[in-house]
Amino acid sequence: TRPTDGQVLVFGHHLTPGAPVLSRLGALVEGPGFLPHLSGNENLRLYWRSTGRPFEDAHFDEVLEIAELGKAIHRKARTYSHGMKQRLAIAQAMLGLPELLVLDEPTDGLDPPQIARMRNVLKRYAVNGRAVLVSSHLLAEVEQTCTHVVVVHQGQLVAAGQVSEVASSGRRLEEAFLALVEGGPADDRE
Repeated sequence: TRPTDGQVLVFGHHLTPGAPVLSRLGALVEGPGFLPHLSGNENLRLYWRSTGRPFEDAHFDEVLEIAELGKAIHRKARTYSHGMKQRLAIAQAMLGLPELLVLDEPTDGLDPPQIARMRNVLKRYAVNGRAVLVSSHLLAEVEQTCTHVVVVHQGQLVAAGQVSEVASSGRRLEEAFLALVEGGPADDRE
């Protein structure tokens, strides 16, 4: 779907194809996509070359550590599990250590230990003056990972603020979400 109204600004700049501000942004949206006949390593290097940015600006060693693929980084991407592709896609989004990292369902396909490690990676990433924007339906994970939350329901902004404020009254974020979008306390529904 195409937007019918509004605009998207990133760091005060309109977000359009080829806009210079895109070099300050890393993203994983709509799941990972790699050339299956290339290795994970070759896919990362091809992606970086396509950005036109200097090779020395890439942080290959750091992101390969995040991806936790070990020697599998040299195997063809077609042999990767869904979780391996997801970790490689997050690593790709982080290659240039962008100021803003946008991740759609970043824990999709990850097992519980990998989710816990990815949660810590994202928290550390954000501590260094960068921002991480996570889109997720896994509200318990959002609650454990994020400091702030924006609740959007049917295209409308419903709530925004610190997770503790939105979830208030000792409720879990999921309970607060249900109350916000269904118009009443989550435990009052039949």
